[in-house]
Amino acid sequence: MDMKDYFENTQGIGILATADSAGKVDVAIYARPHFMDDDTVAFIMRDRLSHKNLQSNSQAAYMFIEIGPGYKGKRLYLQKVREDKNSDLIEKIQRKTRNSFSDTEDRFLVYFRIKHTRPLVGDTSDVT
Repeated sequence: MDMKDYFENTQGIGILATADSAGKVDVAIYARPHFMDDDTVAFIMRDRLSHKNLQSNSQAAYMFIEIGPGYKGKRLYLQKVREDKNSDLIEKIQRKTRNSFSDTEDRFLVYFRIKHTRPLVGDTSDVT
């Protein structure tokens, strides 16, 4: 199963980790990534701490924990490549209803290149 199929067909909980330019880390619950046509993934973000951190530090990590027994899932190491603000594409791809966002709050579609992937547990490879 490829990554797109995995994330479209697997239920679980996602956590996005970002850090500011001084290295102060933040973690937040995030939905599954949207796989885009140009070999990137995207997340819909509000202008909160995770998004603010990405303005000064383009590195992020996303951990996905599958629902079920044991510890199964994926870790994605990400590099921000660009973002769009309040785009029509957000309306098209969002999974939840519009009510999950305030009508007056800016929304960003933030695109990332996947630099490296690892399973949730059991992999001892180094990440650079």
